[in-house]
Parts: sequence; structure tokens; C-alpha cells
Amino acid sequence: MNPKDDPQLVTIGDRQVRLSHLDRVMYPANGMTKAEVIDYVTRVSPALLHQLHNRPVTRIRFPEGLGGERFFEKNTPAGAPDWVRRMTMPAAPGATDQGKDVTFPFLDDLPSLVWAANQGALELHTPQWRVDPDGTVHNPDRLVIDLDPGAPAGLAECASAAHLVADRLREDGLETVPVTSGSKGLQLYAPLPGTSTAMEVRAYARALAYELADRHPDVFVALQRKDLRGGKVLLDWSQNHPAKTTITPYSLRGREQPAVAAPRYWDELGPGLVQLSPAEVLHRLDDTGDPLR
Repeated sequence: MNPKDDPQLVTIGDRQVRLSHLDRVMYPANGMTKAEVIDYVTRVSPALLHQLHNRPVTRIRFPEGLGGERFFEKNTPAGAPDWVRRMTMPAAPGATDQGKDVTFPFLDDLPSLVWAANQGALELHTPQWRVDPDGTVHNPDRLVIDLDPGAPAGLAECASAAHLVADRLREDGLETVPVTSGSKGLQLYAPLPGTSTAMEVRAYARALAYELADRHPDVFVALQRKDLRGGKVLLDWSQNHPAKTTITPYSLRGREQPAVAAPRYWDELGPGLVQLSPAEVLHRLDDTGDPLR
């Protein structure tokens, strides 16, 4: 047996984290192993932890890597170390129907991030609101518009559409940062002052989406019906609902090729825009910094 397949305890800060199957191939298309996933998470952690701070985290887990079982997980799993912060709270605080209580984990520090990566949690998803350790839930501190292309439209069409959305948001005093999703499309994030509730932000995003779809019917669609989406970009406003989550900037994606939800600069959004690999994201952080900071 390869020694790397034996469970081992590593010390990270003042925590001991149990790691296992470090040679397991998580991305068969390019051979990226669990050890390399943990290396990426560790190196990107200053930027990623800034995005995760005080946000409950839902995960898409791939325990055996891509091609094996995958599942979406909200609750903190049994057997999680007692030092992984968790909180039991409604799934949709502030909504009329707040849903069932969920015991969310919070990945506030590097040991918690590495623990999640060892579990095969490649995708980390978070809501647009934060909650203090004492349980105080804050209004959303960001608006998100998810641009999802319908074939044959692709990332180039999303890039063009993003400029239209950003121009419209600027009319309301909102500046945006684009994030290529690591999948098909991209998201636009606009910082908010926290004076509007989640449901008010959701209503604003919905009205904006329908306005833009009416104004640019050849570009946008605001309804998720598949028969309407061909060749157009869906303005997905629904991710502003307090129950919804969006892929966290700097998280890996569980796609065939390893890619990252990568914050971008506006001058990059043109016809040649592509999704970015983990190595490219790390290089960009060292070279040009974090567009979200």
C-alpha cells in the first residue's frame, strides 16, 4: 500500500487534521489528486477565507473524485471535528417560510478548509448574507446576478451581456465585479450597504432581470424555461433568496477539468474570455491581486 493512502494527522496552526487517500485522483481528466486539491485550497486560502467569513457553507462532495458518487450537503456531517464551527439556524432566515433548521458548518480557518477538502468537498457554496457567531443574521452585503448561457450561446455571450447588466446597475449606483463561474457562465457581484432585507434584494434583482429581458430580448431571458433559453443568456435573479447559495469565489468546481470560480477585471471580459484553472488563479493572485478586495 502506498504510504500516502494511510490516514495521517497533520498539524495546521493549533489543530490536527486527519488526511487520507492523498493520492486519490479527484479529476481523472488531468490527474489532479486530493493532495493537489488540498495544496490549492491552502495556497488560495487568504482570498477564499475572506469570502467565506461568517457565511454558512453548503458543499458538493465527491468522496471518490469526479466520476464517482456526488452529493449536496447542508448539515455538518457526523464525525466532524469539534473545532469546526457550526450553527443551527433556519435555512432561509428572513423569508416568509424560513424552512427547516440546518446545522451549517462555517469554514472560517485553514484547518476547516483542509478538513472539507479531505472530505471531497470540491464545491463550496454560500448565501449572500452573513451571520455573526452570536447568531445575529445580517442583511445581504452583496447582490449577485448569475449569467447562464443557453446553447449555442457560451461564455463570450455572457461576457457581452455582463457589460449591459453592469451599465444598468451603475445607473442605480451599484458597481460590480465579474466572476467567471468555472462552469459555463459568470456571476456579477455588487457590494451592498446592508440596508435592504434579503427579500427586498431579491425583488430588486427580479425586477432588474425582467427589465433587461424586455429591453434586450435578443440577449436576455428572465424565465428559466428551457424552451426560451436557446442562444440567450438567463439572468438568474433567484440566487438572492435567503435560502439560495452561489458558488463561492475562489472555490473549485466539480467539472471534468478542474476550474475555479475566478474573480476577474472588467478589461478581461471580451470575446476571448475563458474559465481559469487553479494554477492560473494562484498566479493571478500573486501577479495582479484580488479583484474582489
